Amino acid sequence: MTAFVSVEELAARIPDGCLLAVPPDHVGVAMAATRALIRRRARNLRLLTVPTGGMQADLLIGAGAVSEIETAGVALGESERAGRFTAAAKAGSIAIRDSTCPAIHAGLQAAEKGVPFMPLRGILGSDLVAFRPDWRIIDNPYANADPIMLLPRLRPDIALFHAATADRRGNVWIGRRRELVTMAHAAATTFVTVEEIAEEDLLAREATAAGSLSSLYVGAIAEARIGAWPLGLGERYGPDHEHLAAYAEAAKSDAAFRAYLSSHVL
Repeated sequence: MTAFVSVEELAARIPDGCLLAVPPDHVGVAMAATRALIRRRARNLRLLTVPTGGMQADLLIGAGAVSEIETAGVALGESERAGRFTAAAKAGSIAIRDSTCPAIHAGLQAAEKGVPFMPLRGILGSDLVAFRPDWRIIDNPYANADPIMLLPRLRPDIALFHAATADRRGNVWIGRRRELVTMAHAAATTFVTVEEIAEEDLLAREATAAGSLSSLYVGAIAEARIGAWPLGLGERYGPDHEHLAAYAEAAKSDAAFRAYLSSHVL
């Protein structure tokens, strides 16, 4: 049964050392929960970005909450590099598992389907393959001289995201963001922050059921108004560009980042 908790309680349910799957900046990022994780001094999180990361990943890394990240890339928008991720990469203070967007989605799809691996062809020939011994190339058993790559399943301990609405039964409205469904299906459980909790059963009508994630996959929900800020949430509200620019500048140095944490997180 889905638990309804506060944002702080939801963050407390995310254990140190867990494999935590999070979406990219434009999908629905649980920033209120991220700040709560930092306040509770989370440590040794193994972050899986689905498939890329942005401010959330950079903030957690800068706060010392992450020991390992698997990602197709971390950046603050199209033009700004992620300062804390870059600093950690240069210092070697976190383990980085380089991946690609299709590889991460394929690994999650394997877990979603309950199989140990997923075949994928598009990465063949990439230099990245040499750095991923867990990606295996075999001969296609149905053809001759036709190599195919096998990617191991990715099964997060927890998938974490922010959405517009949940109902009292624990169903969550995600609209067209179907990658969130894949995350939730692949993970052992899913934690969601939402803008509001509705009385209507989201699965009762075709109009809402098609865009909803069943409570079967949701372990905990916390109400957090404007919970994706300073990032945006679909058609609800846009990103706070001024704040994001200020964060990007602060993330360039240790001292400025610490000042940002003190003012906006702690």
